[in-house]
Amino acid sequence: MNAEVVSNKHSQKQCQGNDYDIVIAGGGMVGASLALLLSHYSQQQLKMLVVESFPIVATQKALDVSVTSPQYSPSFDARSTALSFGSRTILESLGFWPMLAQHLAEISDIHVSERGRFGSTTMNCNDVAWPALGYVVENTWLGNVLLTKLRQQSNVDFAAPASVLAIKPLQIGVAVTIEQQGEQRTLQSQLAVVADGANSELRKKLGIDTQVRDYRQRALITNVSFSKAHNGIAYERFTEQGPLALLPLTDSEQGETRAALVWSLPKERAQHLCDCDAAEFLQALQHSFGHRQGEFIRVGERSNYDLSLVEAQEQVRSGIVVMGNAAHSLHPVAGQGFNLALRDCVRLSQLLAAAFAVQQPLHEVSLLQRYQQQQQFDQQKTIGFSNRLPDLFSHRQWPLSIFRNIGLSLLDVTPVAKNEFILHAAGLHPGASTG
Repeated sequence: MNAEVVSNKHSQKQCQGNDYDIVIAGGGMVGASLALLLSHYSQQQLKMLVVESFPIVATQKALDVSVTSPQYSPSFDARSTALSFGSRTILESLGFWPMLAQHLAEISDIHVSERGRFGSTTMNCNDVAWPALGYVVENTWLGNVLLTKLRQQSNVDFAAPASVLAIKPLQIGVAVTIEQQGEQRTLQSQLAVVADGANSELRKKLGIDTQVRDYRQRALITNVSFSKAHNGIAYERFTEQGPLALLPLTDSEQGETRAALVWSLPKERAQHLCDCDAAEFLQALQHSFGHRQGEFIRVGERSNYDLSLVEAQEQVRSGIVVMGNAAHSLHPVAGQGFNLALRDCVRLSQLLAAAFAVQQPLHEVSLLQRYQQQQQFDQQKTIGFSNRLPDLFSHRQWPLSIFRNIGLSLLDVTPVAKNEFILHAAGLHPGASTG
């Protein structure tokens, strides 16, 4: 084994002449989740390499499987991810939900409204007899928990910091060229997974086209605190300039009530609100959101990025699968991006583990096409939901606004329709994979 690769003790099963069964390009939340699910469903028999461009702290120490407690450093400015209830069921199957639950906030209610209009609806976890509708977790904590669990998998190696420069098809499998510490080496693998983000360089090098819908807005991301306890309520508020989501977080290190803000705005407005002083920002937010949470009293570091729907035109080739944001990057309004990617990971892991158990080659395009066919309905339904929701509230004309708000009001008093909406948002609609 090359010195640069952090190696666990491998499974004794051979890789049929390959260095690895699967190489995963990208060790972020999707890549790490996929590796864990593949290890779980194959009972640690699939030999894998995870390649990540950033240093992975968890692998820089001696690999001691007795280390079971990931690091947690509270920060007001920590970025976060919304996990659906369906994602909880998947992560529970991997055995570390109690650990993850130590530092996450439950979403007990989701309040949907339109600024300046009468219509609104509130969804409550009691409507579907769940402990919570969803959860909000800091990305750093989620990542550290995933990596801590991965360290305990005897069949997973890491290369970090490192990058995959190229993936080339072979008659059987693929050749994966990796650069680490200025040196290059080429490995053979049955399968390579591209999970290096929405702006995937590997996807571009492979010549995989994308279909892009530019929403002509930017998402402003920050954390805020306010004077009232959030009580587990998440808000989706549609304003004149774009949707505004406020997601409950755990309290800050100073004990402040904290929430994650995702605010879609015209590009110039988003940049201005990133650059202006805190007082001006909080005043603008208060004006758009209202006073349901009392006074906004603090804002953290602000950033913004262009909003677009990006879909890879190919998700599978012989020996190659494109996953996560590299496959589909969604509008954040419904918080579906990572949750959909996690369901993709479940579907692919189940299929590959079953094929591996009967010694079916993992690179076969017919096998990988079966994954895409099985997951196509879920992807199309979720992408359509995330795409239509901002469209629905973007038209401000009086007749459309009236019908829209009547619809919200009817949803609020129609249990069957509300439950269907909740099941879809939770990733538990028909055709969704839940582990």
